[in-house]
Amino acid sequence: MAEHSTDLRETVRERYAAAAVKVTEGNAACCGPQPVEVDENFGSTLYAADERDILPAEAVAASLGCGNPTAVAGLREGERVLDLGSGGGIDVLLSARRVGPTGKAYGLDMTDEMLALALANAGKAGATNVEFLKGTIEAIPLPANTIDVVISNCVINLSVDKPAVFAETFRVLKPGGRIGISDVVADDTLTSDQRAERGDYVGCIAGALSFAEYRQGLEAAGFTGIEITPTHQVADGMHSAIVRATKPTATDTPTETTKSADACCGVNACCTSGETSADPALTVTEAKTASGCGCQN
Repeated sequence: MAEHSTDLRETVRERYAAAAVKVTEGNAACCGPQPVEVDENFGSTLYAADERDILPAEAVAASLGCGNPTAVAGLREGERVLDLGSGGGIDVLLSARRVGPTGKAYGLDMTDEMLALALANAGKAGATNVEFLKGTIEAIPLPANTIDVVISNCVINLSVDKPAVFAETFRVLKPGGRIGISDVVADDTLTSDQRAERGDYVGCIAGALSFAEYRQGLEAAGFTGIEITPTHQVADGMHSAIVRATKPTATDTPTETTKSADACCGVNACCTSGETSADPALTVTEAKTASGCGCQN
């Protein structure tokens, strides 16, 4: 299994390295860089013309995402933003403009060729409040509780360890921080094999989570306020979607006392009209008796 995951990650890296090289080579041509070949569901056409026009042509040409996360993340002056899988830097550069000189935009990518392209694009854009980091989205090279907003554009579906991505995203966010992600999400009715029939892994289809799986993954990491909103179909039963969620503040996090109270007497909603047994095999009365906690009302 580990070998299969390593092979998949290398396949993804090779694909995006080749895309970066293609854009870089296009820069030497008389007419400027040529866009990487994608269909209408992916790429720079998902950005407004006024956004594309303010960026280096190479950043626009290297856009391979399925949405525009900077348009939905609600970025504010002074915030620190992290883009997972930043590629040629289009979302980092747009984020840098939105957060202004008192904010900062980080880009994280595992591909040397994309990082080199992104650095060149940042130089052409004159962006001084950006920083590009080499690493994987499963092991983010930033301290905990330091980022206000995490964005990503059609990259999490490419990960071979999505629970690690969600956990790392949660770790680096400050309490109260949020995510604004564009990603490919599958209908809950589609099996893994059916998703693979609709497209390959590096094409952002086979590795996509379902709506329910995405929500469960974010909940398991600790996120709240989860919203997953489809925007357009990219294949039969496969959708580009906007994903929003929040890392709770300390006051939002249940305490051990609260957790114990919730589990009182082995029932849910203890001593209310809506109480139910936590163990489906027991009645409410049996669960209270077995718990021995004295709550027999």
